[in-house]
Amino acid sequence: MWHYVLMDTTLVLGQQGRLVIPAGVRAALGLAPGDRLHLHLAGRRLVLERQYDAVAELRGLASNVPQTRSLVDELLAERRLAATIECATIE
Repeated sequence: MWHYVLMDTTLVLGQQGRLVIPAGVRAALGLAPGDRLHLHLAGRRLVLERQYDAVAELRGLASNVPQTRSLVDELLAERRLAATIECATIE
């Protein structure tokens, strides 16, 4: 599988801030022109991954949440409580 392939390469940042992903890396990851990539910072590291891999990872993190549990409702309840506390401290 592609995530077990060890590759090491050096990229040069172009004058307009562009990076070119070497052909061997693109081939190993199955990347093609037009593919959407997601970039995020992890400390002082740049992490670049296919957008659907990032989405799949997030879905995997939420896979243990029971269908009967509403994370949206929990978030709203937390926000309402925080707003109530904030209003009480202002008064």
